[in-house]
Amino acid sequence: MASKFDIDDIKRRMTQAVSVYKEELAGLRTGRASIHLLEPVTVEVYGARMALNQVATVSVPEPRMLLVSVWDRGMAGAVEKAIREANLGLNPIGEGATLRVPIPELNAERRKELVKVAHKYAEAARIAVRHVRRDGIDTLKKAVKDGMSEDEETRLADRVQKLTDETISEIDKLLAAKEQDITKV
Repeated sequence: MASKFDIDDIKRRMTQAVSVYKEELAGLRTGRASIHLLEPVTVEVYGARMALNQVATVSVPEPRMLLVSVWDRGMAGAVEKAIREANLGLNPIGEGATLRVPIPELNAERRKELVKVAHKYAEAARIAVRHVRRDGIDTLKKAVKDGMSEDEETRLADRVQKLTDETISEIDKLLAAKEQDITKV
């Protein structure tokens, strides 16, 4: 058999998608500034996209302020632009190689924006899980061509679908909890 189907690999990849989603949700701190807020930000530098933490240091000098110290002063503009375009509702203030990022007060409008960002992250996680499912089903189809029985393919395809449904359900539960956390006053 050339195509080897591994249900544990499917499970691991789906779990990884949920882990990434949890990290993204952790960046949506509602009460105070956190360095995790800027984790999803990627910067276009040296002809490539890099994570913000690879080009700058992020610190929290005050409860409602982030300080981004860019290592190469020439990249400060690119970092400022990346933070603005990350759809996090943050507006950095450039001071040379340092950017001050004030965390806006959580008014009703800001809460709605955070909920939209959480939904965007959830949809990206669901899409990642569906891609894993599609890869698993494709591998099963190849395995049938290589000699796997169709009954075995159907049984394994049902397991992949069950895993997919469980993982998407977990994503939805995490989203509901985060949404409640954001909207509570």
